[in-house]
Parts: sequence; structure tokens; C-alpha cells
Amino acid sequence: MNKTQLIDAMAADADISKAAAKKALESFLDNVGGALKGGGRVSLVGFGSWSVSKRAARDGRNPRTGATIKIAAKNVVKFKAGAELSGSVN
Repeated sequence: MNKTQLIDAMAADADISKAAAKKALESFLDNVGGALKGGGRVSLVGFGSWSVSKRAARDGRNPRTGATIKIAAKNVVKFKAGAELSGSVN
């Protein structure tokens, strides 16, 4: 499912316009991103939680040349599925 399909499904399920569903989805994504950028964590009970983890700098290898390269440290977003979501796919 892509973003457009999700917007269509949300509009149909909530009996709202596609424009309203798009605005709601974009608001959700902006708020989750903002909370994570601020160092927070977002939890939706039963669905899952998003958090930010630090990935340390490390040495990597260029597959084409075999040369060693430095990979910079960065923050990564992690998602852990909740019990209901996990149960619905198993």
C-alpha cells in the first residue's frame, strides 16, 4: 500500500473527503517526525512505537574498489510493532 492508497482507504473508512484524509495523514506524519526529531518517542498502544537510536561511526568497504571508507555516525528511526499488530499478521 502506498500513500495514495492509504489516503483513499482512510477516506472511505472514516467517511470523509480524500482532502481531509490527506491533511490528517500529513499531520500525523509531521507530528511523529517532530517528536522524534526532538529526541522523543511515539507510542500507539497495540500498534507500536517509534524511537530514535544513535548509530556509531564505523569503517565500511566500497564494494567496487574494495577500499576502506569512513561511514559517519547518524541517528536512525526504529519501529517496534505492538502486540495487536504482531498478532494480526501472524
